[in-house]
Amino acid sequence: GHGVMPSTVCSVGEVLDMGYVMARDTVTSTVKIENTSTLTLPFSVQLESLSPTRDRDRQKIPSFLTSSVQRTEIVGTQNYNGFSVFSVSPTEGKIEAGESQDFVVTFSPDHESLYYSDRLKVLLFGKQTAHEILLKGAARDHPMFVEGGVPLDVPVESLAVTSPVASQKALEGGPQKVVRSLLLLLEYVEGSAEPARAELTVGAMQSPLLAAKKAVEFSLDNAPELQRAGFALDGPKGALERGQLRRIGVSWVPPADLQTSDPPLVSALLTVKGDITESYRVLFMARVVSAS
Repeated sequence: GHGVMPSTVCSVGEVLDMGYVMARDTVTSTVKIENTSTLTLPFSVQLESLSPTRDRDRQKIPSFLTSSVQRTEIVGTQNYNGFSVFSVSPTEGKIEAGESQDFVVTFSPDHESLYYSDRLKVLLFGKQTAHEILLKGAARDHPMFVEGGVPLDVPVESLAVTSPVASQKALEGGPQKVVRSLLLLLEYVEGSAEPARAELTVGAMQSPLLAAKKAVEFSLDNAPELQRAGFALDGPKGALERGQLRRIGVSWVPPADLQTSDPPLVSALLTVKGDITESYRVLFMARVVSAS
């Protein structure tokens, strides 16, 4: 007889990021797996969130408290309604030799969270792991988002369901509520001709749930203070239509009077206006590192 190794090729790498969507909206993405071997491969698909041992595995200290490397759990935020955030179709079948199979991954978040995640595992012959793909996604109640830098929040949400009416009132009246804090760390290589660079991304989502096609505007304040510390901004203000992204570029060259023992730390407020106005506190930190 002849022993033949099953071999497959997947159209995505280790991570499938579904991006930002509106809460209670649904988006899909397709993963293609090709059978490059000479035999028929029976397959089955598993989601980590539906694992029978998941409850037992959760009886431990969260990884963000015990490890500085892994910030979030493999299975992140889950829906309040009890249905899976991610689903995959088909869940089992066969791929003939030389043929390929399309898997449709559906992302259906029912509330706002930046930390939806799960792991998709494709098994051959019921036991051999062919591919493992980390599924990620984020949902917002409002059609704009900001990403970039290092988040300064805790990646595990409270089990309490907060009232959207209360949070809306907090945003509409009184002083602006800071939605999120971000840290931008810029490292300048000593003696380099190139400045240190980082960027923030402001996005406006496209969704059938949104009736009005209102533009999203943004502005990053405190430019004089940033300038004095050696930071330069590219595109700190702007507007974007639904489905567009704008990047705010930040560069830093150490000023001549910089004290290396006291690296600059400057705070600025990024204001984003869409159907509501949100503020993001951005911390700009810079330091000089040696080339070696």
